[in-house]
Amino acid sequence: MTPRERFIAALERRPLVGRVPHFELVFFLTMEAFGRVHPSQRHYGQWDQMEEKERQLHRNDMADLYIATAERYEHSAIFLHPNPGGPDETLRLIDAVRQKSGDKYCLMVHGDATWSIPDGARLEQFAYRLADEPEKIHAEAEQNVNSAIERAEVLCRSGGLDGFALCSDYCFNNGPFMSPRQFSEFVTPYLARLTKAYRDMGFHVIKHTDGDIMPIVDQLVQTGPHALHSLDPQGNVDIARVKKLYGDQVCLIGNVSCSMLDTGTEQDCIESARYCLKHGMPGGGYIFSTSNCVYTGMRLDRYELILDVWRKEGNYPG
Repeated sequence: MTPRERFIAALERRPLVGRVPHFELVFFLTMEAFGRVHPSQRHYGQWDQMEEKERQLHRNDMADLYIATAERYEHSAIFLHPNPGGPDETLRLIDAVRQKSGDKYCLMVHGDATWSIPDGARLEQFAYRLADEPEKIHAEAEQNVNSAIERAEVLCRSGGLDGFALCSDYCFNNGPFMSPRQFSEFVTPYLARLTKAYRDMGFHVIKHTDGDIMPIVDQLVQTGPHALHSLDPQGNVDIARVKKLYGDQVCLIGNVSCSMLDTGTEQDCIESARYCLKHGMPGGGYIFSTSNCVYTGMRLDRYELILDVWRKEGNYPG
């Protein structure tokens, strides 16, 4: 099986033989690993001023870097950050990666359109709006989902995209930014509609959110994603508990503690990776990953350390 086929098999909770699939939502340490700036962090203010030949060189360079990252760190999927990010450039980047790598990797892009935690400057205002103008909140949520579905219909035409990672964050480390009742009114119906629309188009769907999802995890599962990411231990999310409750309904991705990778000992990192493999692997439906992403400032040697554990211990018999 190719990495893409193994990744999709895990998303669909089908049994696997051999290595557990692995990917990271983002790998930002490309400067340290390859001496090149990550595509999402590049400034293309003069993109429209370039000749098409120069734009194509940039697209090829971005595609090469995504593929090099996947090859070196054995990722089964690539989460693309098109830059610039309009539908046309997204399609061109997907095509560039497909032309260079074939069907080796599962290709995904961002696709969320639901309400997420507002920034600090807007959080209080948003809380008032939930109480004072719920009709407008609903209308905006509906329009956001409609726009996302229209974009997906455009991307569907290329045939090169496999799915979407829905990256709206809902939770702090001590719980969701809305109460479960509010979440069921203002987010869950729209997340369910968006997920169904993507799945009806043939896409796979990963729902990402950091923090303590446990008060709303039942709602997240009910919306029908193929997988939940990132199962954040800093938000007291335990993969063993989630696996027991929902492992027969949804694939699980993540839970290797980023806080341990930053501030723990090497043994802490090893034990976190080992714990996730022990509790995530049984019965399939598990993809190895950190509890967020390989973000700027993370020590690359710590990420490589948990990959050593995965290579040695993350293997199904057969």
